[in-house]
Amino acid sequence: MRLHDFRGGVHPPSQKHLSAGRPIESLPLPSRLYIPLQQHAGAPALPVVAVGQQVGKGELLARAQGATSAPLHAPSSGRIAAIGEFTAPHASGLPLPTIILDTDGEERWAERESLPDPFELSPEEVARRVGAAGIVGMGGANFPAAVKLSKARQAGVHTLVINGAECEPYVTCDDQLMRERAGEIADGIAIMLHALQASHAVVAIENNKPEAVEAMSDACRHDARIEVLSLPSRYPAGSAKQLIQLLTGLETPAGGRGTDTGLLVHNVGTAYAAHRALRHDRPLITRIVTVSGGAVPEPRNLEVPIGALAADLLAYCGGVSDERARLLMGGPMMGQPLPGPQVPVIKGTNGILALTPDEIGEASEPSPCIRCGRCVEACPMGLLPLELSKRARGEDWEGIQALGLNDCMSCGSCAYVCPSHIPLPQYFAYARDMLAAQRREEQKARRTRELMEQRQARFERQERAKAEAAAQRRAAKKPRTAVLEADED
Repeated sequence: MRLHDFRGGVHPPSQKHLSAGRPIESLPLPSRLYIPLQQHAGAPALPVVAVGQQVGKGELLARAQGATSAPLHAPSSGRIAAIGEFTAPHASGLPLPTIILDTDGEERWAERESLPDPFELSPEEVARRVGAAGIVGMGGANFPAAVKLSKARQAGVHTLVINGAECEPYVTCDDQLMRERAGEIADGIAIMLHALQASHAVVAIENNKPEAVEAMSDACRHDARIEVLSLPSRYPAGSAKQLIQLLTGLETPAGGRGTDTGLLVHNVGTAYAAHRALRHDRPLITRIVTVSGGAVPEPRNLEVPIGALAADLLAYCGGVSDERARLLMGGPMMGQPLPGPQVPVIKGTNGILALTPDEIGEASEPSPCIRCGRCVEACPMGLLPLELSKRARGEDWEGIQALGLNDCMSCGSCAYVCPSHIPLPQYFAYARDMLAAQRREEQKARRTRELMEQRQARFERQERAKAEAAAQRRAAKKPRTAVLEADED
């Protein structure tokens, strides 16, 4: 496959040397795990356990609610301590409905079933089992993997793209996963090809990960359908749309999906999770997380139970120095600022970063735009970031949508190159929040109108029913009156 190019992008300092090559270690099991019911793109999962109930490792805790929801399973054995609210892994610090599990240290698995050869199953059954295992996109999108597999097969996708680019600075969990568990990933790719009924797979890895490229090439050598490609290092090459453009030269249509180009993108961690689910009946209850940053004494790549606190990971890596200026979940470009370390790891968590003031740079006050055009050059989606921000400041919601706000992927490239330090992504986030609030108000108003119309229709039916009943009573009286008159005669 010949490589192409995509517009824009930036080259932030990678800082991957802090954790690259550090073997994956298992985090010691915390005494308490906090499992949010919202760890995926759809509706929150619905609990199927009760407070005080004993559960085994891998046992179902909450079932999917709706087509794009995903189930949750116990990361360890123990007792359900509470079902309530706990701080979300989000800058807002708002609470989320959460299942709290007190672990018993026994790591006792719930009853598992013996599995058939996945290649003897129908594609639909493979996708169903991927969904039942609670697997979502491990690159951070958190969209249920089974839905993507099913929809892509129905759309006739011919190529599966396994995203091993990992272009965010600091984060090395995918790199280390490919170095250490390439065989399992290759098997997961083959299983996903079967689910898609696709003929070709491409494993795309940035060229700053030569060990991962070599490991994956060796693991995939015996399957002619799988090709391993080394990509130039440039952020955000790991974004699905940019990755598709690199591999094919095709741009995903505005408002469209990658499958419109005939390709489906999944993360290497998702392929690994599919292998564990279809070969070993293991639901998604752990993930690999990079703990790094200048304020972390011992950066590491850790295999972590879902629901462990960021504080647990940081403590295992030597704590956090007093120089910590910012705590992030994810990478420094698209990661989520955290209100503190008392937030849980979820399925989409690929990094916990504690950064120093030197790493985040001095907080400069925004100054007027100098019309240099760097934000336009850097935008990988070909948008006009400054114009978008002007529409946001002016609350011109129709105008900002017309300029392509929905195509912005919040990569932060525009802000990274801006010499005036204008917080462009924050304006876009504000606009999205306001548009979402506007849609909610419109939905509320529409629902209110529907209820009023239903109420009016109900009153009208009642009035008609009363009128009809009165007419029937009058009709019933007439024969009786006639009989009486006849008797009098």
